[in-house]
Amino acid sequence: MAISRSQLVKELEPGLNALFGLEYKQYENQHEQIYTKETSDRAFEEEVMLSGFAQAQVKPEGSGVTFDNAQETFTARYTHETVALAFSITEEAIEDNLYDRLSSRYTKALARSMAQTKQVKAVNPLIQGLPTTDNFDSGDGVSLFNIAHPTIAGSYKNTLTTQADLNETSLEQSLIDIAAMTDERGLKIAAKGMKMIIPSELQFTAERLMKSAQRVGTADNDTNAIRSMGMIPQGYVVNNFLTDTDAFYIITDVPNGMKYFERSPISTKMEGDFDTGNMRYKARERYSFGVSDPRGIFGVEGA
Repeated sequence: MAISRSQLVKELEPGLNALFGLEYKQYENQHEQIYTKETSDRAFEEEVMLSGFAQAQVKPEGSGVTFDNAQETFTARYTHETVALAFSITEEAIEDNLYDRLSSRYTKALARSMAQTKQVKAVNPLIQGLPTTDNFDSGDGVSLFNIAHPTIAGSYKNTLTTQADLNETSLEQSLIDIAAMTDERGLKIAAKGMKMIIPSELQFTAERLMKSAQRVGTADNDTNAIRSMGMIPQGYVVNNFLTDTDAFYIITDVPNGMKYFERSPISTKMEGDFDTGNMRYKARERYSFGVSDPRGIFGVEGA
């Protein structure tokens, strides 16, 4: 339905002092702190996890060497969504408006809606992949954050065995668990936490945990080991679109983790309708958010 003069009554009369409501600042591009961006020219993208070899075996004198097999283990698929929004304005509303160019004002509002939609979709894997939610699976068929991601040799975890709120103990245990990650054949990998992603509700807790010289909340004069050891070198960033107020996430240095594929960048179109004279405006883009290797992120739901 087109925006008509009945919805813009005050803008058709003299004496109006100001128009407001579309000038708010935005939280922009927070998804860039989580995802590695790649481009796509297909309907979907697939990335395949490969296994290497198990530990070498002792070869007794005179015996043959042990042979091992490498193989594909699972496939992560990114299916691009088309995200679009449009509006229409009647010819009369454009002609009779006394204060502003309607198209310019509402085109900016359209861009704002598109930008915020992207941020909401970006955090969906993090929110839906938590253990009790379990509505977003990684390519191996289990929830994104799981204590038993299946491998050929057994399993590994990218969440705490017992979920806990963000504190010194839970953060240290998360970093210990990241360092204990293994590959598809059970070989240890040198994984390290690089950056913590948190909702705005945890920013004060994170600041104290990562910036204090001594341990937080104790009477002891012990060193803050997380800070002194440089355990999370890129610090923490706040994502204002996370809805679980006590969940926290750690981006690791494992490659091919969280990925964002851009199929078609945002584009806008404008056209007039001959019969009605209405002007129509549309914004559209195609993209997908997901994960290839779940070892690229460690998530904790909170108690």
